[in-house]
Amino acid sequence: MAKNIIFEDGDQFAANVSGVNGSGTSNSIKSGDPGVLGDLPFVALTDEDADGIATIKTNGVASLLVDAESAAVNPGDLLYYDAADTNKINNASSGNKRFGYALGSVGNGATGTIRVKIGY
Repeated sequence: MAKNIIFEDGDQFAANVSGVNGSGTSNSIKSGDPGVLGDLPFVALTDEDADGIATIKTNGVASLLVDAESAAVNPGDLLYYDAADTNKINNASSGNKRFGYALGSVGNGATGTIRVKIGY
């Protein structure tokens, strides 16, 4: 095996998330929070520590709160990360980063917890 491989699968690892808006009043990332590093979507597996490091997962399926802002959300629809949105994940593409795909439905103008395929 190559000696420069750091993570065998590369879908779960520690990363500096200090610049990513999380939930809560401190805006630090908490376990279960969605986020985007550059263009890389993730869900945090651990809380962000004092150095800004959290373990993140960059693929798979997570149960997330989703806002249906621009129309109803249906299975297979693209979802986006919106740092300014309280719930962070919605279907409004304008100015937001691509996050993944809906695996459930949310009515237009509603918010619901559905399964979301992380990544694209």
